[in-house]
Amino acid sequence: MEGAVRLRAGASKWDVREQVWDYLEASGLAAFPRPVHHRIPNFEGASHAATRLLGLQEFKAANTVKINPDAPQKNARFLTLEGVKEYSVPIGLDGKARVDLVVVGSVAVSEKGWRIGKGEGYADMEYAMMVSMGAVQKDTPVITIVHDCQVVDIAEELLDDHDLTVDYILTPTRTIKTNCKRLKPQGIIWHKVSYEMLEKIPILKSLRYREKQAGKDVTLKDEHPDLANASKPAVLNEKAMAENTRPQAATGSAQIGQQYVESDSLSPRLEESGMLTTVYVGNIPPTTRVSELKCALREFHATPLRLNWQGAQHRAFLNYKDKATAENAVSSLKGLSLRGNILRVELAKNQRNKGQVKGKSIVKNEYE
Repeated sequence: MEGAVRLRAGASKWDVREQVWDYLEASGLAAFPRPVHHRIPNFEGASHAATRLLGLQEFKAANTVKINPDAPQKNARFLTLEGVKEYSVPIGLDGKARVDLVVVGSVAVSEKGWRIGKGEGYADMEYAMMVSMGAVQKDTPVITIVHDCQVVDIAEELLDDHDLTVDYILTPTRTIKTNCKRLKPQGIIWHKVSYEMLEKIPILKSLRYREKQAGKDVTLKDEHPDLANASKPAVLNEKAMAENTRPQAATGSAQIGQQYVESDSLSPRLEESGMLTTVYVGNIPPTTRVSELKCALREFHATPLRLNWQGAQHRAFLNYKDKATAENAVSSLKGLSLRGNILRVELAKNQRNKGQVKGKSIVKNEYE
């Protein structure tokens, strides 16, 4: 079956995808979900191809396996989960996870290990994110499961520096070791990332924030460089943190033991109207400073009218002018991680501050 798809001379990546998709459909090899166009295509014999994992020493030795959710990898996920009695818990950016094996889907792949996906770049991005988190190493094997007809002769010049290559190809009839020497992605290439991808992968926001704080250029492909790096990229030192946590009379700040309240000048009419909407932020690490949260809020364009910091309870409350603004903030902050903890961010059930005593906010809510 190898070579059934004959690529046209000078074929682009998109040409390769179209030819493979068309062939799978026309030959009756395509499997649910149909049509296979614009997907990592499922195919007849995918389950059998996945059983070849059992013959790989790398799979037998792996303690942690990362598998994409595409349909052709369904049996690969089953084989990996077989015998597992307890499911894992989410891992933060500093969770020190170590992935021993990665299984990805492909639209087309060559025996040399060159891989073409469906064109959205998510498998490449997920691998780059794992590199940034230290979860994969340069020798972590990458495997793809495809039909024999998807193994084609891909020109290396079609590959870009962000493209993921594979070490093994599993088909219904063969196990191919590619011996690929091309370097895999060494981290996130931010100028290849769009705002759309940033919104679809929440943890990507936290990675971008962390790398920006470390001084890296995190300009997105649809963003002006001056806007991306407008704030100071250097990691905040202790002096800066201390200065940022001091009460500021101009903005109505107050330090109340373990509680810190800061607010912009609020219109009495707005405050008394009950229109303010509160966002709850929980799971804040105990060593986190209020300045770190404030910096993150500015970075994600979610600065509130008032910030009520309750560090001893590992939480904070953010007041916004209306529900729509608060919901946008929740969406922007989804997946935000501070010091390795993924924060819990949601609308508070009790939306109003119930009173003001001598200029100090009293927040009554269901989290007491």
